[in-house]
Amino acid sequence: MTIRYNPHLKDYARRLRCSMTDAQNKMWHFLRNNQLDNIRFYRQRPIGHHIVDVVSRKKKSIIEIDGNQHYQPGQQAKDKKRNAFLSSLGYRIIRWSDRDVLTNMEGCIQYILYVSKKSPPPPSLQKRELNLLI
Repeated sequence: MTIRYNPHLKDYARRLRCSMTDAQNKMWHFLRNNQLDNIRFYRQRPIGHHIVDVVSRKKKSIIEIDGNQHYQPGQQAKDKKRNAFLSSLGYRIIRWSDRDVLTNMEGCIQYILYVSKKSPPPPSLQKRELNLLI
């Protein structure tokens, strides 16, 4: 099933790619150019009426890196609704805070590899250690 995206988001997504946060830039440094297990990732891509931070279409994985605004009243309900929509398309959503990415990049990368291979996580990748919001 092909989901169309809102064409009005295309220019906005381009602007977002030029103004990524420090955490998004750090993550993108490890994901660009198929350098992580030869997985193709795209950054700031429209899906439906949403723009996701990072997506692998082949692996059906979305990585969201949340700044402080995601912890404001009402935003978590919006994120939950957005996650439900993206999950209904078959995507698995991985959410980290900016802090998780900036302080534990190795753990984040290992978890992305775990998700992409759909194998049991090694003991060192317990969710509580990464503060993951999946």
